[in-house]
Amino acid sequence: MRRIRLERKLTQEKVAELADLHPNYVSSVERSERNISICNIERIARALGVTMSELVAEPAA
Repeated sequence: MRRIRLERKLTQEKVAELADLHPNYVSSVERSERNISICNIERIARALGVTMSELVAEPAA
């Protein structure tokens, strides 16, 4: 998620705003401190302009 966010030059705060989530939630998801629901994966993916599959896929080496 962080890689995609940075590629799009978005802050955690902007992603949170676009996804209608709290910025602290987005931050904790990026740090893998929180389990994320399918609903919130969809919201974050939409905010980043990617599919849910793209959001959760491992980056190519």
